[in-house]
This record gives sequence, structure tokens and C-alpha cells, in this order.
Amino acid sequence: MSEALRHAPRPDLAPRTVAILGNPNTGKTTLFNALTGLSQKVANYPGVTVERKAGKFALGGRSVELVDLPGTYSLAARSLDEAIAVDVLLGRMPGEAPIHAVVAVVDAGNLDRNLFLVSQLLELSLPLVLALNMMDGAARRGVRVDVDALSARLGVPVVPLRADRGEGIEALKAAIDRVLLAGEPAPSPGIAYPEALRSALERLAPSAARRMAWPELLRALVDVGGPAERRLAQLAGPFCAAQLVQARRQALADGPLAGLEAAARYAWVRAQLQGVVVRPEVPRRTMTERIDALLTHRVLGLIVLVLALGSLFQALYLGAAPLVAGIDWIFARLSDGVAAMVPYGPLQSLLLNGVLGGAGSVVAFLPQILILFLFLSLLEDCGYMARVAFLLDRLLSWTGVSGRAVIPLLSSFACAVPGVMAARTIENRRDRLATILVAPLMSCSARLPVYSLLIGAFVPATSLWGWLGMQGLFLLGAHLIGLLVALLVLVLTRRTVLRGEAAPFVLELPDYRWPSWLSIADRLLIRARAFLVRAGTVIVAVGVLVWALSYFPRPAAIHQGFEARRTTAGTMEAKAALDRAESAAYLEQSFLGRAGHLLEPAVRPLGWDWRIGVSVLASFPAREVVIATTGTILGLGSEEGASSHALQGAIAGARRPDGTALFTLPIAVSLIVFFALCCQCAATLAVIRRETGSWRWPMLTFGYMTVLAYLAAFGAYHLTTWVTA
Repeated sequence: MSEALRHAPRPDLAPRTVAILGNPNTGKTTLFNALTGLSQKVANYPGVTVERKAGKFALGGRSVELVDLPGTYSLAARSLDEAIAVDVLLGRMPGEAPIHAVVAVVDAGNLDRNLFLVSQLLELSLPLVLALNMMDGAARRGVRVDVDALSARLGVPVVPLRADRGEGIEALKAAIDRVLLAGEPAPSPGIAYPEALRSALERLAPSAARRMAWPELLRALVDVGGPAERRLAQLAGPFCAAQLVQARRQALADGPLAGLEAAARYAWVRAQLQGVVVRPEVPRRTMTERIDALLTHRVLGLIVLVLALGSLFQALYLGAAPLVAGIDWIFARLSDGVAAMVPYGPLQSLLLNGVLGGAGSVVAFLPQILILFLFLSLLEDCGYMARVAFLLDRLLSWTGVSGRAVIPLLSSFACAVPGVMAARTIENRRDRLATILVAPLMSCSARLPVYSLLIGAFVPATSLWGWLGMQGLFLLGAHLIGLLVALLVLVLTRRTVLRGEAAPFVLELPDYRWPSWLSIADRLLIRARAFLVRAGTVIVAVGVLVWALSYFPRPAAIHQGFEARRTTAGTMEAKAALDRAESAAYLEQSFLGRAGHLLEPAVRPLGWDWRIGVSVLASFPAREVVIATTGTILGLGSEEGASSHALQGAIAGARRPDGTALFTLPIAVSLIVFFALCCQCAATLAVIRRETGSWRWPMLTFGYMTVLAYLAAFGAYHLTTWVTA
């Protein structure tokens, strides 16, 4: 036997690719983490912003790649997520390996609804394993499932499990191994579609059936002008699209096509579950229903929500402060070491103020960002996030946007990039565009350092009623500014440029459950890595650029003048003051200082001088860099973090040439309002461009938010000046 043949993988042990798919809130992500552990990679599918999450695990001597497809209720390709899922399953996604088997994750307590998606998966003729998750929730409701009978009815392996506790994972792996070895497609469900639908589909060109799956053809027939119809024209040509219109016209005589399809699928679901699922004659009142009596109450639920959000903002200060102080201490020691090893001059300044300063400001943001993501992950995993969407849907109803906008807007409080991406699940185009336009108004985690710096410098660390911190209240107010303005912008856009009826909002409230700490830890690790890589590279690069612009040129006359004055300075304090004055003189004559002086007339109405204007200008690519820029401009170096007492003290003590304070409470309020409303994030604008397919919408977003931020900051400055006079 040749050496090549000896090392070639046996056909039955060759690597395989398995897709995992299910409705939202079925524990799909928890199961994915249980199967793959930390062996995961996250990227985007080529050419789109849909996230691709994949992991590997060993199975029967072979390597299996598990692809986590976006959660969906249907393969009808109404949204981009659903279209990507279908393309991956059918092997149409460029660069993706063919799918050898599918794991369908269903909620054991909601099989009536979950098997709708399973019926579509069976029509794809792929090997299938049914993961019957959340068996404990079904038992609490008194629901019993005959697993063997269900497997016999569907003709596929059915595995009961509790993914959150790892129960049934080995049995699921064994079932996946069996279907991979067999390689046989799941049997057709044999759904009895009405004659009107069947004959209409038979009229379509044969080429369409070869290019599109049966659920896609059904959706193209049912949804007039929808994504599936456009996709049919793209894949099968205009002639087939014309045949579709004719077939639809003839079939409509029997009634709405969407209703005919849904009725046929649900009739099939009821037949499969007949005698398989036993429910109690009197439905049990579960713990979830008892808790929801409080948490979804029209008044009490909102009070609990406000308390939960208030706790988050208090934790962002109390929990992050020790960690940030530790990070500041570490980078201070690193700076001392570099200063001792590298001689004074441009290289030392670059390393201290550019490289270390930028890196230090990035890492100093991390504790608060992780606390924010931890809080949101806990809300999502325990099931409360859906209740938040339910409560806020009432608030959004008067804006003209459906409640589907709630989740993207809530996600934007962590980062506008995933918030904008989450809007693609909104089927109504006007609702989707309106949501994208206001998502950047939510106060994302990148704004936290700005708020922390200014609030720490000007708001005393006192408590109201002995327990409610004033700094946390100011932080809550800073976040509410963006939310309130976003609601007003939604009302305006939905009544003008995006006028139209709001789509109905259907929301599933999952059972409450204990969060999966492994899943949360995995998400935090991914988010931390993404922040350090994506934001960190931008911040460090901008930090180096700002250092160069603030360091050069260095006129020799400045040094000569101050050197002569040092000879007459008697004390060390006087010499230190001269050193600081010399740094300020260099800064004013630098490229950055000259740009600031040109900008000053535009920002003077806001109470800012050229130094504040430069800090804001440098932060437009990514608002996180404002901390490093401010530290550089005030002569402390860019290594100072948002919670640095030195930087906060420098801000409070900075003076203008006439001796007045550079920063005052009205100016701090003006800056907070400006950062709350301005779109200073190149990544967000790039994602808006990719999601909308046009530069028109990111340009509109940047333009209206910048003008709005300027006008609001102007009003905030003069109003606060009048109130405090």
C-alpha cells in the first residue's frame, strides 16, 4: 500500500459537517456549546453580515464541524437570516462545505409549534436528528411525550435531553453518528397540500424545482413580491417568475395561499402528535405564569424593569471600579519601566503616550463592557429579555414601529453593530429601516468611558436616601437621553419618509430557566476578544496618530525660552509648572493644536475651546479614543483611563488662558449630550451600508445625528448655564 493511501481518511471516518437549527428560545445555543465546548469560531458568511458560528467535536473517530444556523421559525426565506439558513442547508453558500446531517432542536413542551419547522426540514431530504430539548419544562406542565412513538411517526431519531445540564448529550452524539454512517435522507413528511397549491407548483418550470427547495417554492407562491419571489427570478430566470405569477393567479380562487399552506402543515403536525403527546385535562399553572403575573404587569412590570436597569448602571460603577483601578496600576508600572529603559525623546513619548496609552485605554474599558454584556446575557438566558420586549412593545406602539424593533434596540445598548444586524429579522422594510436609523442613538458600551470620565469629575460620589448613588443616576439619565430621542425620531420617520402601516407583533414568552453559565462565559470571552481586536486596533492606531499630530512640529524656540526661565526657577514645584507649561506650548503649536484653533469658532457656542474640539474631532472614527486624546491634550499621556483620578483631576483643574475653568458642569453636560446623540463609529456606519445596500442610509444617519447632537449640546449648555447661574 502506498504511503498516500495509508494516511488517507477512510470514507466512513471522513470529516463531516452538521447543521444545528431550531426556533428561537429552544436552547439551541446551549446545546451547541454543550457539543462543541470552547472549540468555536465566529465570523461572517462571505458577502453578508450574518454571523457564522461553528465548532468542532470528535464523533466515532471522525471530526465533525457543527454549524450553528440562525434561529428561525420557518425556512420560508422572509428574512436574510432565513435565506442564509436555506442556502447553507442546500449547499448554495459559497465557501461552505455540504451539510451531511441536520440536528433540529425543538422545545418538548411546544411541539405543536416547533414541528412546523421540522416539516420543512423533512422536505429538504437531508439526514435528520430531532433533539427534544427542555424535557423538564414539559414535565412541569404535565406534558408527556412518547419519544419512541414520535420517532416512528417521523422516521428519524428523536433524543430527549436537557442541554443546560448536559443530560442526553451522549445519546444525541450516538444518534448523529448513526445517521452520518447511514447517510440516508429523512423520509418525506407527505403533507397533504390542497390541490390549488399542488397544481400551482406543478405549473412552474422544472428548472425552478431543481434550484429551489419545496418550502422556498411555496413561499415564492404565497408571498407576493416577497424575498422568495425575487430569489426565484434570480435563480430560475424571468420566464419562471412569469409562470409563478400565472400559477398564483389561478390558485388564489381557493382562498389566501398562506392560509392554505399553514393549514396543511399544522394538520400534519396534529396527525403526528395524535396519541404521542399527552396533556393534562386541566392545564397546570406553572411557575413561569406566576412570575409573569408580576413581571409583565402593565405598571409593576415597568417598575421592575426600571429597577433592573438602575441596578445595571450602579453595578457599572461599583463593580468595575476596583478592576479598572487595577488595570490602571498595571499600565502605570509598565509606563514606569518603559520610561526607565528608553531615553527621553520622541521614541519614549511614542511608546508611553501612543502605544501603551492607547492599549491601556482599551483594556480599561473592558470591565464595564463585560459587566454590561454579562447583565444582558443573564436577562436573555433566563427568559426575561422577551418580557422586556413585551413591556416595551407597548411603549413603541405609538411610534408606528412594531415590537420587533425592541430586541435590536436593546442589543444596541451593548453595541450598535449587532443591534443594526439584528434588525434584519424585521420583515417589514419600513420598520427595519426606521430601526436601523435610530439604533445608533442607544447609548452603547463605547460611550461608557466618556460618561464615566465626566460624571466622575463633576458629580460627587454621594448617595440619595443613603443607597442610591448620584453617579449611577446621572449615568442612567445619560442613557435615557438617547432612548427618548430615538422614540421621537421613530415617530418622525414613520410619519414622513417611511410612512406606512406597522406590521403585527407576535412574541413568544419562553419559560424562565436558570442561565447556562458555560454559555454565558463563552459569549463573554467572544465579546471580549472581539472588542480587544476590533476596537483595540482602531484605538491604538488613532492613539498613535493623535500622538504624532500633537507631538510634531516641535519649534526649538519654545524649548529655548522655557530653558532660560528654568534657570531662575527656585523650587521643584516651579520647575514642574514650567515643564507643564512647555508641554502646553508645544501642543498649541502642533498640527493638532492648529487644527483645533481652526475648529474653535464652530464649537465655541457649545462652551468648548480648541482642546475640547480636538478631542471630539479625533473621536469620530471611534468614540472610545476620546479618553486617550484628552489625556494627551492635557499633558498626562494617553495611558490614563476613564476612571483615572489623575485625568479626572486634570479635567476639573484645567484652565483657559484667562484663568477660567476649561471644564465646567454646563460644558460637561454639553459633552455628555453630544456623545449621547452623535454617531461616532465607523464600524456602525459600515454595517448600515452593508445591511441596507446603499450609502444613502449611513450618510443620512451620520448627518442627522451630528446635526441633532450639535443642536442638543448647544441647548444643554445654555440651559445648564442658566439653571446654575
